[in-house]
Amino acid sequence: QQYIGLKPHPLRGLSSLPRSQEPSTEEALEDCSLLESIAGPEPLPVTTPLDQTSDPAHSLFAILPAGGGRERHVGDQLEALVLMNDFQGRPKSRGGDFLLARLHSPELGAGVAGQVLDYLNGTYSAIFPLLWEGSVWVEVTLVHPSEAVSLLRRLQEERLNWVPSKSLFRSGLLSETTECNLCLPNNQQPLCDYTDPRTGEPWFCYKPKQLACDTRINHFKAVFFLLFLLLLFFLFFIFFCGININVHIHATGSDSVTVVAAAPIRTPPLPSRTPPSGYYYQGSWRALDGVVIRQLDDPAAIIQCLKGKQVYMYGDSTVRQYYDYLTSFVPELKKFNIRSHVRAGPFMSVNIPNNILLKYRCHGPPIFWPPLSVSQLHYVANELDGLAGGSDTVVVISVSTHFSFFPLQAYIRRLRRIRRAVVRLLNRAPGTVVVVRSANLDQRKDNFINSDWILTQLDRVLKAMFRGLDVMLLDAWEMTLAHHLPHDLHPAPPIIKNMINTILSGVCPLSSRT
Repeated sequence: QQYIGLKPHPLRGLSSLPRSQEPSTEEALEDCSLLESIAGPEPLPVTTPLDQTSDPAHSLFAILPAGGGRERHVGDQLEALVLMNDFQGRPKSRGGDFLLARLHSPELGAGVAGQVLDYLNGTYSAIFPLLWEGSVWVEVTLVHPSEAVSLLRRLQEERLNWVPSKSLFRSGLLSETTECNLCLPNNQQPLCDYTDPRTGEPWFCYKPKQLACDTRINHFKAVFFLLFLLLLFFLFFIFFCGININVHIHATGSDSVTVVAAAPIRTPPLPSRTPPSGYYYQGSWRALDGVVIRQLDDPAAIIQCLKGKQVYMYGDSTVRQYYDYLTSFVPELKKFNIRSHVRAGPFMSVNIPNNILLKYRCHGPPIFWPPLSVSQLHYVANELDGLAGGSDTVVVISVSTHFSFFPLQAYIRRLRRIRRAVVRLLNRAPGTVVVVRSANLDQRKDNFINSDWILTQLDRVLKAMFRGLDVMLLDAWEMTLAHHLPHDLHPAPPIIKNMINTILSGVCPLSSRT
């Protein structure tokens, strides 16, 4: 099938960029760099025998001894070697398994995300910084075996129109419903083109048989295509109903070590490509970029921080959680009823005595929610272009999970438009505080649509695209991985509280830095 506005991507198996918005040479190079950086091993055959897939019960990890048999000190690094085997106990000869690692001390409420290195031969390293004294435990989880990752990669690259939206068209007593998407086959029936004239973001619907394109009144999620559901069903049951999905790998030997105070003369740590952004201690997030995280346990402290400020939140339901938390925790923020959609907004709260404005609006399509008026489908980049900005303005952006249904190019394109708008905003109002929230873990065993492997691709792309800009990158991925609570697409209140404290510590920083 031919898809309107699409052309082949130069990388194998990757589809689609809109002809109306051809990338510049610089953008095309960035696309290639981003996609190559997360490419991983070549996909495995779909027909891999079950007994040759990765089995956490036969796999193991071992904590490597400290150099010279010495004690482990705060400031050192700990490395665990992970050896993957199949269901017959045979060593795996290739990489690609999706592993997560965490170092934690339950009695201290402490935890930090580990960095997993794939040696592409069935062995992996999990590397952790040692940041506090006491007993620490290593936890390694097989989220998806490499065989599942291969299938997920195919789904991500090929599902152009498997997860459609729909729109209702109405004029007088006549109404019709048609399918809509970022791209649609152009050889089946006429299309209505709703590409945004300012951002160039594409959106199409099949033209109603009896109504004009300008009679579209709403947007809503549709039922997934049967083929897509069958593939997900197959993907779930081919791996023993979850026996090797989100399962801990056991240690050979001890899974814990004791960490003592920092040594007067420290041995240089092991090289780490990407240090963690922070860690939990006594249940509170501590950043490692020098920012002191304030513990705003009193609503009055939040009011004082936000005094005279306008806070704009744009994106999906994960950033709406921040709006809900603030309006619930701070009763002085009064909700203004603008009769908006209960999930999509827009929402607004005010505190007139302290001149505080708090607003939330969902991002433009694709977004898979119950019916929304087309008048409320606003793109984040356009919203940013409408802000004056300044030292009294805070912007929080979260755009990720609704793009897990599409090839990565669609997400890169959307982030690029938002990034340009952020740069324009900071150029005209340098004092504006901009917070960009990354994706976070979901980790439900039955959820291959928002698979953690797919979400980590979005997370890595977002961090790469906003790195180096004068924005605060809120690392929701690590803040959920490092915490002891179960992972959820909508993190639990204690994690949300830590995220709010981190954001407000950037908005109202303490005078001292550590």
